[in-house]
Amino acid sequence: MHKGKAENNIGIRTDILNNVRKDIGIEMLIRSMSPNVIISDEIGNIEDVSAINYCLCSGIKGIFTAHGNSIEYLKANPIFNEMLKMKLFEKIIFLNQNKKGEISSVYTEK
Repeated sequence: MHKGKAENNIGIRTDILNNVRKDIGIEMLIRSMSPNVIISDEIGNIEDVSAINYCLCSGIKGIFTAHGNSIEYLKANPIFNEMLKMKLFEKIIFLNQNKKGEISSVYTEK
């Protein structure tokens, strides 16, 4: 979003929330729009943990992005470590830092 307008055409059945905290926005979406998937960028605080858990417990799939270059890095971060312990993610995909759009590794919880 830029100045209230979407910068990319992401589809006719897509709604974008702007100027609202992620945790509040996710709850608003679940209660009012019955989404199939929620996508959010740059998760990483304790409120996000609760919102993601609420999303998944509501039967809604999610795609979430965050900064981190390895599973060890994420485990060292208290917030992400909590999400890993809660088994909130099916897969964690790490992108190649040197090649745009290329996957460097995939972590799957066993």
